[in-house]
Amino acid sequence: MNVPRLNRRLLLETPDQVSDGAGGFNVVWRQLGWLWGEMTARTGRERGLSEANVSQVRYRIMVRGAPYGAAQRPLPEQRFREGARIFIIRAVAERGVDGRYLTCFVDEEVAA
Repeated sequence: MNVPRLNRRLLLETPDQVSDGAGGFNVVWRQLGWLWGEMTARTGRERGLSEANVSQVRYRIMVRGAPYGAAQRPLPEQRFREGARIFIIRAVAERGVDGRYLTCFVDEEVAA
């Protein structure tokens, strides 16, 4: 098993629901901290929506492992941010039996 090259600084964010004052809520993103990761492109596609085309690329992001319940351990539906780029986390798996690294399967969507 190769050691990942953790050369991308990523901000881990989690969604929070905040009351909108009218009986509903808005989703705001709360910062959990910075993680270093290795990012590898997997697949991509373009799909048409009613007003614009959207490019969707799937990535695999490797980060250091963290125990269950730790704020540094990514969870599905959280996201990574790198500048203006946003990567929605779809699934997280431990890499190897020692749990030293985590594999995050993410999607990035960009209007084309």
